[in-house]
Amino acid sequence: MVEVLIATMNQEDYSILERMNISSNALVGNQCNRNAIEHITFRGHDVTFYSFSERGVGLNRNNTLMRSKADICIFADDDMVFYDNYEQIINKVFEEIPDADVLCLNIDDEPRIRSVNKAVSRVRWYNYGRYGAARIAIRRKPVIENGIFFNLSFGGGAEYSQGEDTLFLFECLKKGLHVYSVPVTVARLIECRESTWFKGYTDKFFFDKGVYYACLHFSLSWLLGLRFCIKYRKRYKDQFSWLHAYRKLIEGMKSV
Repeated sequence: MVEVLIATMNQEDYSILERMNISSNALVGNQCNRNAIEHITFRGHDVTFYSFSERGVGLNRNNTLMRSKADICIFADDDMVFYDNYEQIINKVFEEIPDADVLCLNIDDEPRIRSVNKAVSRVRWYNYGRYGAARIAIRRKPVIENGIFFNLSFGGGAEYSQGEDTLFLFECLKKGLHVYSVPVTVARLIECRESTWFKGYTDKFFFDKGVYYACLHFSLSWLLGLRFCIKYRKRYKDQFSWLHAYRKLIEGMKSV
């Protein structure tokens, strides 16, 4: 059984299910200003809305992940529309790759800004950072049994503004789970909305990036940070120098 785990905010009705073309079981994590649990049937499938008065995308995803009973879970955001037969497609991929614990999928966007998987391949330490949570499907049992959840300190609404999805994949690899990238697309993005966490290349952005690198690879964090600051210096050159950015990044590393 496949279950979609949807992270969203301020939903007042069930119209999100129609917008996203949900045609499987689903759990909706609805962060808002009330507390309620609602069970409904949509297109013949079981859907539960968890409305909690709290904030943080990692906490939201954990709330649905810990309550799921499905064999396979797909993480989703509310700006996605799933293609017809996505449940059958995901089931088929897991059947064809029986040792896969985690799949990193393609997602259609316009204009194209996300990397595209062109073949089935293992995701390793050097390329896991390119995948957001909304491109991830998992076998729930090995993830739960290894105690893998989203870090509550990172992501939109948390103390540090980025990286909860990458840290999730990092933990999967660290615990020995088999992660594959596959040339399979089950959804598209329907809007290019303003980021809930990215407010420009500010001092806080680089400080948070430093904390993130320190949590991933403490011994290599200074090198990864230096590479990032130099590689993307053209994006923030009108605000400050790459050296200033690197100093803020180092401050973040030292705070861990």
